[in-house]
Amino acid sequence: MEKPIALIDCNNFYVSCERLFDPRLRGKPVVVLSNNDGCAVARSDEAKALGIKMGEPAHLFKDKTKEHGIRLFSSNYTLYGDISRRVAATISDFSPRTEIYSIDETFVDLSGFGGRMLSHAADMRATVRQNTGIATCIGIAGTKTLAKFANFLAKKNPVFNGVCDLTQGEIAAFAMARTDVSEVWGVGSRTTAKLREVGINTVAQLRDMPLPYARQVGTVVLERTVAELRGIPCIELQDVEPTRKGMAVTRSAGTPMTSLAVMQQAITAHATRAAEKLRHHGLVASQMTVFFHTNPHNGSARDSASRTGKMSPPSNATMALVSTALACAARAWKGDHVGNGFAYTKSGVILDDLIQQESAPVDLFAFENANATRLSAAMDAVNDKWGKKTLILASEGFKRPFETKANMRSPRYTTRLSDLPVVRA
Repeated sequence: MEKPIALIDCNNFYVSCERLFDPRLRGKPVVVLSNNDGCAVARSDEAKALGIKMGEPAHLFKDKTKEHGIRLFSSNYTLYGDISRRVAATISDFSPRTEIYSIDETFVDLSGFGGRMLSHAADMRATVRQNTGIATCIGIAGTKTLAKFANFLAKKNPVFNGVCDLTQGEIAAFAMARTDVSEVWGVGSRTTAKLREVGINTVAQLRDMPLPYARQVGTVVLERTVAELRGIPCIELQDVEPTRKGMAVTRSAGTPMTSLAVMQQAITAHATRAAEKLRHHGLVASQMTVFFHTNPHNGSARDSASRTGKMSPPSNATMALVSTALACAARAWKGDHVGNGFAYTKSGVILDDLIQQESAPVDLFAFENANATRLSAAMDAVNDKWGKKTLILASEGFKRPFETKANMRSPRYTTRLSDLPVVRA
């Protein structure tokens, strides 16, 4: 095979990160919750065995939590992101071409390893475990979709010892005939329902589906999936991150926002974070949309609002983005500054028309103060050295009642000096 691809996936990643610094959690049911401690977004194998579903609201398994001593944690994305970076850095030593697909998944080009491919993958898995403490599984195949399927098999079957190679033998055909079609990468619930209607229930049946018929049932996306299941590469490895066309920063509020002042504090925080992300990626934005809405599920009065503003010239300066965001929020707000009878629970900013900073057009009739750019760089330097939110704009406020609830968040062990783990001998 010319270009074998491996997918290395961290096992129960968020839970594994929590267990790294608290060995007492090993073997115990653990659940990591979403923003505002709402729903399960990660579950240990022990929690899965208790019947807790992905996305299940925490209040629905409250009795199980008490009965079985389930440990609940608020999402600690700072910790997870840093551990992910360390895992990716280790993986990069094993191939010149890698693609970080998500926080816990990385595609790896294994071309050129020949007969050593399986042992090389096993060594990569062992090194990640040694360097970071994170357990992984690896799937190897000739296409990305098959590599995802191989990874699924490696997780489900201990016989593979964490590494499943579908480039040789009859393992793929045997497994496809016994695996439900819903387990295929990119086949969601709606597509699964459509496939079942036409008698496609297993991965093998999907693989053997005529390509024109696959396009008819599920558009060109499903046609591409079928081709990949046959070993025909249709999704290239992207070792260079593509330029982003858009970007969003959104948050659910820990406390409902009922006044314009609090809403503007939240929007300032979102725009500030968006500006930091733009600078990190070397981009500038030409357009921003600000939105906020109420909770559609709690029975309260419902409302949503949004406004879009242009930035000319395109910018990534914190001051410019915050100024545009606050103007949009003020235009979108209904009622007086005190309140309007609505309790908004989510807000955010969406950036569009992103371009590389060096390619940004220059407007002869608009001049962005160079001090704003230098000030943004200075804020980044201070916050990088002393921690996030050390230096903020006054319009963000200091009490920040809009911040997401995280009452059960573990310490940020690897990125904050005050949270460094303490070893007592």
